[in-house]
Amino acid sequence: MTHEYADDPRNADILISVNGALVPREKAVVSVFDSGFVLGDGVWEGLRVLDGGIAFLDAHLDRLYEGAKAIDMDIGLSREALAARVFDCLDANGMVDGVHVRLMVTRGVKKTPYQDPRVTIGPATIVIIPEYKTAAEAVKKQGLSLFTVHIRRTAPDMQDQKLNSHSKLNCILACIQAAKAGADEALMLDPDGAVATCNSTHFFIVRDGEVWTSDGLYCLGGITRANVLRLCRDNAIPAREKRFSLVDVYSADEVFVTGTFAGLTPVREVDGRMIATPPSDGNRAGPVTRRLDELYKALARRESVRPA
Repeated sequence: MTHEYADDPRNADILISVNGALVPREKAVVSVFDSGFVLGDGVWEGLRVLDGGIAFLDAHLDRLYEGAKAIDMDIGLSREALAARVFDCLDANGMVDGVHVRLMVTRGVKKTPYQDPRVTIGPATIVIIPEYKTAAEAVKKQGLSLFTVHIRRTAPDMQDQKLNSHSKLNCILACIQAAKAGADEALMLDPDGAVATCNSTHFFIVRDGEVWTSDGLYCLGGITRANVLRLCRDNAIPAREKRFSLVDVYSADEVFVTGTFAGLTPVREVDGRMIATPPSDGNRAGPVTRRLDELYKALARRESVRPA
């Protein structure tokens, strides 16, 4: 799986922030009338903790607050106050590295289980779950298998894929179809059949030394994705955001996916087509993927934001 990790026993004793209260894992609950539970009404971010800081925190907060504004939801805290709450949670758990945080904000508790936001009776619900969690090295070495699913990414006039919303049913259905086909992740197409993205990561190919990714219209505004494109620009690696088809994918020299959880992960096969010839050391990452992976790791540590 793309998000495969080794269980860490320390996670059993973590404290989770629920509306500012730090509670043990087994007591971290929200109301059955909460908008997130009833309807998937909310936005969220995944954050990576490195060397006591949070990688690309400003970009993550930008996306969170933009998403909240798009769905007309008041988070109820300033960016600074929300960041301080995340750092307080990390500090209470003594966490400084190798940690992944799920920051979730829903519209809040409703007086009745109905979709209209006007029946919300309380402030936004804010939950912060930090866990010791790093990507499994075996997965990063052997690479992923992808399967192209029939479930498409929706157009902006349907459910805009740029929203990092709690409602992820189309991605879940894509994930299920890929898993039933024996793959690790789903590759999803846009309404016209061009390659868009994966169900939980962003998708890249390398052809003749040039990095390609989709035009971005049908995928989340990925922060790791944007940083990979930035690294390409800064290091004279040709990169293009463009529309392309599965024919281009099947004949690619390298394929990789990106995400906050694992950074860059190579792909070994797509729809049963093996990508390039495996190297003698067994590491499926090609030369461009390896270089970008190292550049990304250095950038993430360099641009980790620490408590004020």
